[in-house]
Amino acid sequence: MPEQFDAIIIGAGQSGPFLAARLADAGRSVALIERDHLGGTCVNDGCTPTKTMVASARAAWSARHAAQFGVVLKGPVTVDMAAVKARKDKVVAASVNGLTDWLGGLRTLKYFKGEGRFVSPTEVKVGKRVLTAPQIFINTGATASVPDWPGIKSVPHLTNTSMMNLDSLPGHLIIAGASYIGLEFAQMYARFGSKVTVIERGPRPASREDADISAAIRDILEAEGVTFMFNTTVEAVAKAGHGVLLSLKSGERLASVEGTHLLVALGRTPNTAALDLAAAGIETDERGFIPVDDHLRTRVKGIWAMGDVNGRGAFTHTSYNDFEIVADNVINGGKRSLAGRIPVYGLFIDPPLGRIGMSETEVRKSGRKALISVMPMSRVSRAKERGETQGLMKVLVDAQTRQVLGAAILGIGGDEVVHSLLQLMAAGTPYTSMMHTMHIHPTVTELLPTLLADLKPLV
Repeated sequence: MPEQFDAIIIGAGQSGPFLAARLADAGRSVALIERDHLGGTCVNDGCTPTKTMVASARAAWSARHAAQFGVVLKGPVTVDMAAVKARKDKVVAASVNGLTDWLGGLRTLKYFKGEGRFVSPTEVKVGKRVLTAPQIFINTGATASVPDWPGIKSVPHLTNTSMMNLDSLPGHLIIAGASYIGLEFAQMYARFGSKVTVIERGPRPASREDADISAAIRDILEAEGVTFMFNTTVEAVAKAGHGVLLSLKSGERLASVEGTHLLVALGRTPNTAALDLAAAGIETDERGFIPVDDHLRTRVKGIWAMGDVNGRGAFTHTSYNDFEIVADNVINGGKRSLAGRIPVYGLFIDPPLGRIGMSETEVRKSGRKALISVMPMSRVSRAKERGETQGLMKVLVDAQTRQVLGAAILGIGGDEVVHSLLQLMAAGTPYTSMMHTMHIHPTVTELLPTLLADLKPLV
């Protein structure tokens, strides 16, 4: 006989465990299914480990540039990659253990280790056990996409997940893909001491960004020794000694590059293949994502999809926000939805990029009357004092309502500073209110009123 629960959650990423806990706190019986690790990508091979390694890379960079600040270090700066990995593993373990202990203390929650698949719209099988519930929530996330290049299956290659097991320094790291994951690893390993080559089929890095932001990102990474190959596709891969050889094509020109390691960073694929969604009556879109409405409900009554698997966001914070929306709807009878969610994300190179709302390109396509202001970070006192003047700040405002449409801050603290403008957007407050507010000196945020004071028509 199927085991009865009030709710079943498949996947323990950044939505599942929190929803499970909220439901359990409300007195409902909950089955939480996870095939691998609690915490999903973020905790195990995403945000937590990579940003821990970014911090190590930052320390190496600071040590090498110490003389610029009057600090003298005797001898060359070297990086112990085994120690970097050990530190990362310790931070990850603490996060996973904390999550495990927290969920283990919830009386009405039962944890099932294994892969869940649908038997019907109300039943899920885990191993030989069948669970049933009137409400089922999918939070299975996504994994790295690996293209079917000739030779790829016979050549050792890395993804963002397997990179976490690397405890030695690549002599020459080749990265396929110049989007967010690829760029973060590129700078990180260049700072550790690897030669790094990034291959991108498009004309610039971070192609989702405006051209000026992409150009500034390129300048930052090239200044640290990263080599880019744009408008280039991979035609085939093969073993080369203890490394890998990539055959490339750029226009009509053929080329090749040889390295010790290959990292494939070409997007993510939703984890839906093993769910047997057809048994529940759920269809995916052409990319494998589960379509949902603004309340995260699938087309099948009683089934929701949260996090990366629904294609409505690809970040830890969007997944967590999915949980907040579902919990409000299901437990509190509320009406929160995706409709009011403002796009916001960061690129965690150093200095970081904070992005909110619409880009300049998107504003132009909308045809609305808008104002724009751009300021180089070289005008910011905090940046000059820190000796890190790379990047720029950009903000776009509706010319009629005076409300912020979007912003990009690429520079010191950009991922934090941009939240000040985000709050203006969320509150529907005109930008002029920030101009009349006194800020602390010397900070980056204090230049936002100056940035806004220089708004000009977007033509």
